[in-house]
Amino acid sequence: MTLSINSRVLALTVLAVTIAEPGFAAKFTDQEHTRIEEPRPADLPSDAAMEAAGAAIGAIDIDTRNIFDESDPREQTGLFRLADRLHVRTKRSAIRAQLLFASGQKYRARKLAETERALRLLPYVYDARVVPVRYANGVVDIKVITKDVWTLSPGISFGRAGGTNSSSFNLQDTNFLGLGKTVQLSHSSTVDRTSDTLALTDPNVMGSRWTSALTYVDSSDGDQRSLQVIRPFYSLDAPWSTKIIGLSYDRTVSRYNLGNIVDQFNDNESSYELSGGVSNGLIDGWTKRWTFGMRYDKNIFVPTPGTSTPAAQLPADRILSYPFVGFDFLQDNYKKVGDENEIGRTEDLYFGTEVSGEVGYSSDSFGANLDAVMLTAKVVRGFELDELQQLFVTSMFSSRVEDGRARNLISNSGATYYWRWRPDWLFYSSLSATVTDALDPDMQLLLGGDNGLRGYPLRYESGTSRALLTVEQRFFTDWYPFRLARVGGAIFGDMGRTWGRGTIGNSDPGLLRDVGFGLRLGNTRSGLGNVLHIDLAFPLNNLAGINHVQFLVQTMQSF
Repeated sequence: MTLSINSRVLALTVLAVTIAEPGFAAKFTDQEHTRIEEPRPADLPSDAAMEAAGAAIGAIDIDTRNIFDESDPREQTGLFRLADRLHVRTKRSAIRAQLLFASGQKYRARKLAETERALRLLPYVYDARVVPVRYANGVVDIKVITKDVWTLSPGISFGRAGGTNSSSFNLQDTNFLGLGKTVQLSHSSTVDRTSDTLALTDPNVMGSRWTSALTYVDSSDGDQRSLQVIRPFYSLDAPWSTKIIGLSYDRTVSRYNLGNIVDQFNDNESSYELSGGVSNGLIDGWTKRWTFGMRYDKNIFVPTPGTSTPAAQLPADRILSYPFVGFDFLQDNYKKVGDENEIGRTEDLYFGTEVSGEVGYSSDSFGANLDAVMLTAKVVRGFELDELQQLFVTSMFSSRVEDGRARNLISNSGATYYWRWRPDWLFYSSLSATVTDALDPDMQLLLGGDNGLRGYPLRYESGTSRALLTVEQRFFTDWYPFRLARVGGAIFGDMGRTWGRGTIGNSDPGLLRDVGFGLRLGNTRSGLGNVLHIDLAFPLNNLAGINHVQFLVQTMQSF
């Protein structure tokens, strides 16, 4: 998805209204940020002092703020007032359900910080601030401030990436009646399928920590039905979790060579999970969680009706059914920053270490047709090299072992580097590598315009291993046109390739490179996506059938 028509209409209307007003130039170059800045009272004792004194939490004041600030003269236009009137402001009960503290409990500053992070993850919250505001007689009063975004999305959208268009008609509200629930009705068309979707999501069932999600998708190549009821590890101190998931998904699998569909077959998938977890909470800066449960995953492969590219040989049916145990060791180490992956928003970056893993055993005793040891592992680490430089590394591994032989092995590692060498300029680079072995025939390792190689068609190269390097000079500005979007830009270069013979043959044209530049619009008023990308990419390899210029328009969650 790229740009909702309601967002465009809003922007164009504001343009017309603003140009007609005096002082247009001043509004066009507004320097003020939209993040919530709520100062901590200067006479308040330190967090350490209040915790040492055994302070308790007293009153909790929840302040849910609207999309526009009508006390600001620059946001007193008729259109902005109308938007605030039409928007249903978030109910205090929806915010209260996310709090990790309550009146009467011991004051813990880290609980306030963790609540802030949780609130900023909500799709209907632009920013959040949780601060102590008063202290007397051993009691601390807390103020919780959130800022809403526009969550109702009635409109159409259009996107282009990798030389392929996508479009959708969408009626969605991620904050239905201000209750924090999501209701979605949509029609979308992509390179893979045309789909009609009905989805309902409740992040706090009846004000509890339970979440639920129901999805029904009717697609041109099948349908999807899913139900999730989950009580997650909602905080670092959450003592237990439960997960119940059921999914049925019929779809056409298309296999690609040099951006073209080579063959197709249908995958009728059913999967179920019943699991739980326990934890002792945060101890000495670490949270350790143990999980256990049962999974069932069935894939039945059948010919695709009416296709002009049928598969010469269908993959073998695969049924995996296994109990599993897992662990997740998570260090509490976060830091608030701004203008790195988004524009004008508070970002919570992770500078700790997380190690997780899982092992299970699939057997015909549990209804499987494969006996296999199931393995997954993941390591995440963040480094603050100095005040201006940061490095984040991730490594993931998954496989199953059948008869002493690894099958469907996927090992992926990546590193991202940030260097703010000027206050408003950020150098970004990312290096990722993937190695596979004995991939299941319904899977492909692909590289193209849809996953990082912006100057080339989507799903262009395939193979058994892959590497991609991206370098990007990001520019952040204080330009805030019409008080709707923050403006940034980027100059970028991508370089990558695949190796090895993929599941349907060799499509390795060698090392591919591109350069380009683009505009970034940071969304400050809507929950329909954080950053709009408008890019021109130029492939540097002279390959037959490749356009000399690729035009991309995408809405993404990051810069």
